[in-house]
This record gives sequence, C-alpha cells and structure tokens, in this order.
Amino acid sequence: MFPEPAGLPERLRGRTLVMGVVNVTPDSFSDGGRYFGIDAAIGRAHDLVRDGADIVDVGGESTRPGATRLDPAEELARIEPVVRALAADGIAVSIDTMNASTAAAAAAAGALIVNDVSGGLADPAMLPTVADLGMPYICMHWRGHAERMNDLAVYDDVVEEVATELASRLEACSRAGVDVDRVVLDPGIGFAKEAHHNWALLRRLDHLAGLGRPILIGASRKRFLGSLLADPVSDEPRPTDDRDVATAAVSAIAARDGVWAVRVHDVAGSRDAVAVGSAWRQG
Repeated sequence: MFPEPAGLPERLRGRTLVMGVVNVTPDSFSDGGRYFGIDAAIGRAHDLVRDGADIVDVGGESTRPGATRLDPAEELARIEPVVRALAADGIAVSIDTMNASTAAAAAAAGALIVNDVSGGLADPAMLPTVADLGMPYICMHWRGHAERMNDLAVYDDVVEEVATELASRLEACSRAGVDVDRVVLDPGIGFAKEAHHNWALLRRLDHLAGLGRPILIGASRKRFLGSLLADPVSDEPRPTDDRDVATAAVSAIAARDGVWAVRVHDVAGSRDAVAVGSAWRQG
C-alpha cells in the first residue's frame, strides 16, 4: 500500500479513495459542458457523493489537449460558489487548478485539497501558497500547457523519466516549504503521453512507489482507452462517454496495487471496482 497524505480527516484514511470529477466548464472533453453552471455543478457533486465519491474534485478550467488558458478571475467565478456550497454540506472538496490565487480562494471557501495538474510549474506562486495553506497537495507530472502537450510526449524511458521529474517536483515542494508528508503524486496519465506511455506507467506503479508518496491515478475516459476499444471495422475510437467500464477496470487494478485514490467521472462503477481491487490485494 502506498502511504497516505497527512492532513486529511479520518474518514478519508485507510483505503483507496474514489474522487469524483465536477467540471464547471463549457468545453470539457468528458461531459461537453453538461455541468457548466453553479446549480448544475452542485447537483452533479451531490449525485457523485450518493454514488459513493469520497472526494469531489471541482475544476473551472479545461485541461483537455488543445484547450486555451482561462483568466484566473473567470476560473474563480466558476468554482468559488460551488466549492463553498459543497463544503457547507460537509462534502470533502479538492480544487483542480493551476493558479495559486484560485487555490487560496477555494481553501477559504472550504476546499481540503489542492489538485494542481502542473505540479507547481504553471504558476510560480503555487508552491509557496500551498506551503502557507498547509493543505494536502496533489502534484502531477506535467511538461506544458494543453495547447502544446502532444508535442512534448517524447521519452526514451517513460517510467524512469516520469519518476525522475516527479522527484524533482518533490524537491521543489520541499524548497518552497511544502510539507512533503502532505504531497500526493500523479503520473499524469494522458498529459504529454501517448497510449503506450500510459500503459507503461500503469504497469509500473511499483516503480513510482520508490518515491515514497501516495499516488493518484486519473485515467477516466481518456483517449488511450478510446483507442484500446476502437471499433474493429472502422477503427474509430470508442466514444468518450462509453469508456466507463474500461475506466473501472483501471480503477480495480490501481486499487489492487494500493494507490491512494482514483479520479473518475463514473463513481458508482469505480467504487465497486475499487472494492474488488482492494479485496484482491488484501487476499
């Protein structure tokens, strides 16, 4: 079992967690803006919790390949009322942002975790802000913004290079004053990775265990699953909203390997999958 991050309530300890995704965006790859709006996003979060989500991850900026950057003020306007309402209802919320100002405002609104897909590289103020907040911090492997990430998917040994680059981010966290006991690492499945890179990383989670930190896996509905499940006649990738069974399979195997959490859109399927994977690990 990978270690757990410090600083979380007791109810979020001792097992692989399921993190449900709420995209308060008009251009998400996974739901096409279905929950773009405060009431829709809050309703979606409550649905995810009823389905068994331990944490709800709220994001206001799309990070799909090719997406353009969003002004932080607009990002905050999207997410702050959602985070505040969910926290008031006792829901554990993580804030999915690359902007330090958004992270700080979300923390003030009641978020418990900062989930930064840039690992502190997009905003130089992020790591000092996280250090001041004293919150658990999810630090993802990242090589560049969405509009250029596909050009950066070049590796000689993806497992070794991702591990080395994540170790470098851990050192940066420590230098900035972040308590590394509160850091979770995310190998960045689908971010500057081709399909074979993603599968190599998933197969070698044991290598990432050498970094000594909890691991989050975010494979939900991603392109490499669509390619795997492509139509045998047309070779067209499986549609995004028809990849949940494959996502659940990844969740089961990740839980068997002892990851801290899986980040998914379909919570009910992955909740069951995590239960199976965890039981398999424990024997």
